[in-house]
Amino acid sequence: MRLQKIPLRGLILELVFSWTCHYASAQTCPYNIDFETGTFDGWQCYIGTADTVNGVNVLELHATPGPVFNRQTMYTANTGAGVDPYGGFPVNCPNGSSHSIRLGNDSAGGQAEGISYQFTIPPGSNNFSLIYHYAVVFQDPNHAEYQQPRLEIEVTNVTDHKTIGCSSFTFIPYGTILPGFFKSPLSPGGTPVWCKNWSAVSVNLDGNAGKTIQLFFKTGDCTFRKHFGYAYIDVNTECSSDFVGSDYCRDDTAVNLTAPFGYERYTWYDHAFSTILGTQQTLTFRPPPPPGSSFAVVVVPYDGYGCVDTLTARMEDSLTVTSRAGRDTVSCNGVPVPVGNNAIPGLVYSWKPVSGLSDPAAANPVAAPASTTTYVLTTTHDGGGCLSVDSVVVTASEIDSSIRLGGSPVFCTASGDSAVLHVHPETSIRWFRNDTLTGAVNIPDYPVQETGSYFAALVNADGCAIHTPVREIIIGQPVPGIRYPDVYAPVNIPFPLAARQLGSEVTWNPATFLNDRSTYTPVFSGTSDQLYTIAITTTGGCVTIDTQLVKTIPKIDILVPTAFTPDGNGLNDRLHPILFGITKLTFFRIFNRLGQPLFQTSDPAAGWDGTFKGLPLQSQVVVWMAAGIGADHKIYERKGASLLVR
Repeated sequence: MRLQKIPLRGLILELVFSWTCHYASAQTCPYNIDFETGTFDGWQCYIGTADTVNGVNVLELHATPGPVFNRQTMYTANTGAGVDPYGGFPVNCPNGSSHSIRLGNDSAGGQAEGISYQFTIPPGSNNFSLIYHYAVVFQDPNHAEYQQPRLEIEVTNVTDHKTIGCSSFTFIPYGTILPGFFKSPLSPGGTPVWCKNWSAVSVNLDGNAGKTIQLFFKTGDCTFRKHFGYAYIDVNTECSSDFVGSDYCRDDTAVNLTAPFGYERYTWYDHAFSTILGTQQTLTFRPPPPPGSSFAVVVVPYDGYGCVDTLTARMEDSLTVTSRAGRDTVSCNGVPVPVGNNAIPGLVYSWKPVSGLSDPAAANPVAAPASTTTYVLTTTHDGGGCLSVDSVVVTASEIDSSIRLGGSPVFCTASGDSAVLHVHPETSIRWFRNDTLTGAVNIPDYPVQETGSYFAALVNADGCAIHTPVREIIIGQPVPGIRYPDVYAPVNIPFPLAARQLGSEVTWNPATFLNDRSTYTPVFSGTSDQLYTIAITTTGGCVTIDTQLVKTIPKIDILVPTAFTPDGNGLNDRLHPILFGITKLTFFRIFNRLGQPLFQTSDPAAGWDGTFKGLPLQSQVVVWMAAGIGADHKIYERKGASLLVR
């Protein structure tokens, strides 16, 4: 994969920022440049699309009021955010920062994302450097360069409309791999994914006092909308030329002077640049140097992407350490809770007792003690000095989430049964039905009055909250029985019957002439008429009794009355076919004497009411046609005439 510098038009990154001012006192960090509020305050977010215009890659972005779900994503270090699934590196930059963000995602779709920040260098600060860290994750589908996923980084002097050249560049996955990149073991769709771990870039802003600087980071998928690219961003909290170890404790026996994380090469010098003292990120002094000693480190970014910079540190024995075990808290039902605070580089942490802790050497482990425990945190500088102690109480609280049922989960209102739900008495009890709060509050015994899914939200005296499992209660209402329309079945020819689909069980009585008395759709095959009672048990436990008369006939036929009187008296008001051994009515059509269609249906119970287009017709003779499928699976067609009488 060859990563090339090209005209800036897109970006896929993983960044960390840190502000340094050479030979000057600490500067005030721009508000939330480090995301330490856990929000995007101060940052402008963008979303858009990746496209190709005249052979040039263009990321078309528009500003949004805030972060967009799965396009700008915040991660918090002490919540166990984890590692990137493709690169295996932490999604939070390993520089001690509390928050990082991900820019973009692995969904492809031709998406583009951006995020920018503007700040003004304080007047008089002519020696000023910005350090950011990045890492990239993108697929390499081997498209043309202008069609590939990409990462763009742009640092601009807005005041003078100038781009900071050595710190502004574009990554494109194309060709052969460069140092610092590795191939992911995951290849979605057979397409390789290239990753680069956290790396650093220095932005030399010397001579720009009072100037406004803009950082702009952009990510883009491939322009064919099938391959992704995304990034993570993190920001250091330190905004001065002093770095970890430049302040140390008076009782330290050693000092570890550590340069900013993420560069490819480090070269340490004495204050006169006459002697090389080391080539690692950390320079160790044992014993510590005298207060006031100065040292310099030249940092070189990976692959030539970024600016070579020189940082300085003045050693002072003025460091103080405060152990922070955090506020007393409660672990509910063994669920781990965080204790301590964010780690500060250069400090060493030790917790006692160790039982129930995820990591007794972490600044902010999680605790799940079996019983209420006082944890003591001892914090020292990594040189052994500045010992400080603090403690936190973690209360182990248990809350019973069980829910018991008194009565039956399924019953009919007419049966005299009931259902009462019981929970363990707690400080707060709220009952829910179908995820909606009921009016029942703080009662451990809840009488159920209607069908639904029930649970209780419980809170105990320690503030532990839990939901009980859901209990389904079905309460049936009695359904009156009915008599089905008589049916006509041909002798000894199987004829289907059907009961109402009311519940879970059905029984036809007697079983005479039926192939199965326990189904909703038995088949009748008999030689004589039979009256059936149909006992239907509903899901609510109610029993309904319907009746069905089956009349036997010698042959299959379709008959229609010769006259009908649609006068609304409830007798002979509709003209409909009478089916003898017909299992399905294909059509029933009515025409006037001129052949004009007046009515059509395939429902044998519908019938014609003597109207046309909503208006009643006068007395006349009409012609009808009918067709249906018989119990013997043959097609029967009939036609005739009937008299409409007004």
